[in-house]
Amino acid sequence: MKETPLSNCERRFLLRAIEEKKRLDGRQTYDYRNIRISFGTDYGCCIVELGKTRVLGQVSCELVSPKLNRATEGILFFNLELSQMAAPAFEPGRQSDLLVKLNRLLERCLRNSKCIDTESLCVVAGEKVWQIRVDLHLLNHDGNIIDAASIAAIVALCHFRRPDVSVQGDEVTLYTPEERDPVPLSIHHMPICVSFAFFQQGTYLLVDPNEREERVMDGLLVIAMNKHREICTIQSSGGIMLLKDQVLRCSKIAGVKVAEITELILKALENDQKVRKEGGKFGFAESIANQRITAFKMEKAPIDTSDVEEKAEEIIAEAEPPSEVVSTPVLWSPGTAQIGEGVENSWGDLEDSEKEDDEGGGDEAIILDSIKMDTGVVVSDIGSQDAPIILSDSEEEEMIILEPDKNPKKIRTQTTSAKQEKAPSKKPVKRRKKKRAAN
Repeated sequence: MKETPLSNCERRFLLRAIEEKKRLDGRQTYDYRNIRISFGTDYGCCIVELGKTRVLGQVSCELVSPKLNRATEGILFFNLELSQMAAPAFEPGRQSDLLVKLNRLLERCLRNSKCIDTESLCVVAGEKVWQIRVDLHLLNHDGNIIDAASIAAIVALCHFRRPDVSVQGDEVTLYTPEERDPVPLSIHHMPICVSFAFFQQGTYLLVDPNEREERVMDGLLVIAMNKHREICTIQSSGGIMLLKDQVLRCSKIAGVKVAEITELILKALENDQKVRKEGGKFGFAESIANQRITAFKMEKAPIDTSDVEEKAEEIIAEAEPPSEVVSTPVLWSPGTAQIGEGVENSWGDLEDSEKEDDEGGGDEAIILDSIKMDTGVVVSDIGSQDAPIILSDSEEEEMIILEPDKNPKKIRTQTTSAKQEKAPSKKPVKRRKKKRAAN
């Protein structure tokens, strides 16, 4: 699914706001979004939130054979995944150009800068070394993925603890966390990426662009630096020409931002280590604010159950009594019943076709108060008959049903308009038959 393109009005509005040194979220030109770091219950698991951009970092390790050309060094592996959960534009099962570029930038920033002592990961030279794997999952995309991913990767590596091992001859013993405390990784420095977005061919500059600002930017400059102001890597994309002064200006800004972020990371790690030592609660569930719908936990509140029975009796006494109208079944004939006799009809209005049928049926129904009919047919001794009488003397049947066991005060006949037109022509014929019978 392709992302929805920005309209011309939105593009002009964003560019006009950047020219006036204003941003949609109220930040200044060189301001970073709020950074929030939370740790999981296991070592090496963390979530970094850069504004609304969220990245999950997970570090794992295993004993493997080393590379032939580096027999005494461990292996570092980084993997960043962009799922459709983060943004609908990301396609699953396919590596996009953006994903390849981000993975390469992460490897240059963290592995090529030698931030981790890989020689300390060697167990037996040429035979067993530790392979450290860093998996990064983008949970929500709101711009500046590389900065959030680099922070999540270095935080997860600093928080990770590998199992302790011992070597006796050719035997390698791996200890569980219960037997021996896990060992942290040896980290020399903490490289962090800082992104700069350029607009109007390098005229305007923004730090930490969000998703909408990335759509209208002309170029992007990423500088990876540690708190000692050492540049680990630098990458420019977008095809814009930058002056030397612009690059130096960005590097000075990156040095200030990296120092602030490094201090925040060290403080978060210290707080987590302090909580774990004191035996307090920790994990993702504890980092969610209470009294919210998305919270997994809520503080227990005492409940007084001493006067529950009295309150229940008061509620029952104040409640309205149930209605006395109870529908009873009415038995019209054996095998049938109707429920709701006397209750107001709850059916909706009839359809127009049903209404027309009912009106036509009313016109066709003719009620006679006497036994003598307009057709001239005389029926006598109806009460003595045991079966209904059906009379038919036309092409379209004219039906008369007389019920026995009842005095037939009313007789219902159904005729069509065509029958009523033909009725006068039949009367003289029937009168002649009566006269002949009298003679």
